[in-house]
Amino acid sequence: MNIRYRVSLSKEEQAELSSLIKGGKVSARKLKRAQILLGADRREKDEDIARHVGVGTSTVYRTKQRFVEEGMDAALSEAPRPGASRRLSAADEAILVATACSKAPSGRAKWTLSLLAERVMKLTGHKSVSASTVGRRLQQLKLKPWSEKMWCIPELNAEFVARMEDVLSLYESPRNPNMPVVCFDETPRQLIGETRVPVSPKPGRKARVDYEYERKGTANVFMFVDAHAPWRHAKVTDTRSSIDFAVCMKELVDVHYPEATQVRVVLDNLSTHTPGALYAAFPPAEARRILDRIEFHYTPKHASWLNMVEIEIGVMVGQCLDRRIDNKQAMIKEIAAWEKRRNQSKSKINWLFTVERAREKMGRAYPNTPPSTSKKELGIVA
Repeated sequence: MNIRYRVSLSKEEQAELSSLIKGGKVSARKLKRAQILLGADRREKDEDIARHVGVGTSTVYRTKQRFVEEGMDAALSEAPRPGASRRLSAADEAILVATACSKAPSGRAKWTLSLLAERVMKLTGHKSVSASTVGRRLQQLKLKPWSEKMWCIPELNAEFVARMEDVLSLYESPRNPNMPVVCFDETPRQLIGETRVPVSPKPGRKARVDYEYERKGTANVFMFVDAHAPWRHAKVTDTRSSIDFAVCMKELVDVHYPEATQVRVVLDNLSTHTPGALYAAFPPAEARRILDRIEFHYTPKHASWLNMVEIEIGVMVGQCLDRRIDNKQAMIKEIAAWEKRRNQSKSKINWLFTVERAREKMGRAYPNTPPSTSKKELGIVA
């Protein structure tokens, strides 16, 4: 014979459950349990509660039972469910982890769930271990042996520190119209054309674009960003050769900053970004004239993130180029419109990483810094 459980909520509990239902930011099951408790508090019949909430009467009964016996938190939470015993013991899981972190078998580039299941069976003596079992264990352990992440680890030596602080010092310096700081870089872009005409969106229907596309070639976008002023300029070219770089430097001093005494350019270590590129593109006298008005400041190797222009390129790609553009002229037109709007809005990069913060965060990595060196000795204000 089933015991009848009576739910009596306090005003605080009623308010909490009502707020939970109105908020709607919890799981559907938890919302239903809250509705069950409120209905039971109003002395509604189990059958009526089940029909209104959309559950079985047994669910209503169990929810009321847990409230009476264990409290409201227990009634709202998921009750532990009985299940089969774990196929893999703690020792078996240790073997699985060691195997997944080892080199893949000869002839295979990476471990798969099936390969791991086979290896675990051989090493543990289990007659059967499914790939799904291995997958669940790896998921719980947050281990993905088939996945890898590539990155460049810079060597934090004296050269790295010198270049880093040189660039950061430029960013921290006050604006000087006679010696502007301009960050420079480039990004290659594919020209992509549609194979079928896209269908425009309508109320209740998304725009439709065919997954097939046609490659129409490539283009390159050079980007200039003033580190202290809300100005940027993007130039679309066919290539990014040393000649293209030299022409960009000429335009920088003659077109964009004709009144500046010297333009300080922050750039990375690409093989085309050299003073020699100007001698390859122009007569010696012209190359010398341009170089006399430019001062190059190179970012450390594997540290292009120190170049402010990387942020602006990301903004341009996200706001303007994240779509299919099939020809260079269209790209030039679209980028020019984006550039005009962004300059008119006086958008500017708010750079926060300073020399002081670099020394504070990376002080231990600085070469020739005694372990006992204090922040005060490093010139860092606490």
